[in-house]
Amino acid sequence: MERVRGAGSVLVVLVVLGAPPAAGEELSGVFQELRNQECHFINGTEQVRFVERKIYNRKQFVHFDSDVGVFVGDTPFGEIQARHWNSQQDVLENKRAAVDTFCRHNYEVSTPFLVNRRAQPSVSPISPSAPQRVHLAGAVELPARPQPLLCSVMDFYPATVQVRWFQDGQELPEHVVATDVAPNGDWTYQVLVMLEIPPRRGVTYTCQVEHVSLEHPLSQHWEMPQDTICSKILVGVGGFVLGFVFLALGLGFYLREKSS
Repeated sequence: MERVRGAGSVLVVLVVLGAPPAAGEELSGVFQELRNQECHFINGTEQVRFVERKIYNRKQFVHFDSDVGVFVGDTPFGEIQARHWNSQQDVLENKRAAVDTFCRHNYEVSTPFLVNRRAQPSVSPISPSAPQRVHLAGAVELPARPQPLLCSVMDFYPATVQVRWFQDGQELPEHVVATDVAPNGDWTYQVLVMLEIPPRRGVTYTCQVEHVSLEHPLSQHWEMPQDTICSKILVGVGGFVLGFVFLALGLGFYLREKSS
């Protein structure tokens, strides 16, 4: 079942005594009135609910709900306002009609670029930085600590996305930490998901992304490379052996030439 919610608001700030203060003067006080209008959709526009909330200094004092059909006071002052507006038939008819004139109308206008819009995510290469050795006072050096695996999911829309980590095909839900889904400012979103456990050699790690824009999950695989230190040692030993062989051959030719 598809659920879509829209909201609009109007903010009014009233400065005590009316006129704006002159440069360098302080305000004697500020009153803030907020009107918040919400549209709740179920199965497209099959079921629509319109809610308008009136808030004064961060406290809701009255609201209108199309499922109820009248204004309802949330504070003693709000009850007075509700009785006043409920006594005006034209005001009630206008609010009740907002389900069609405001909610359904805006749904049809915004559907192409909000509801139906899709942008596929991209997954960056999963490459944690090299293990860092920690140096303490007194020239004490601690062993290198493996860095966590990171999965960066970028440029997707809508915002709902599921990112999962696997180790040799086995999901690891209890070791995953994610940032909040953040907007990019261009109607797309991004999220960073980290696998907390340190990676091990010989194990394949997979970051899997599921999104409504994808027919199939998008996956990125990563394996820890061979130990570079061991590789360097082997290269050094091999170079030493080859150098020794060439030295022995050269020495042999030299002695043969000298004895002839």
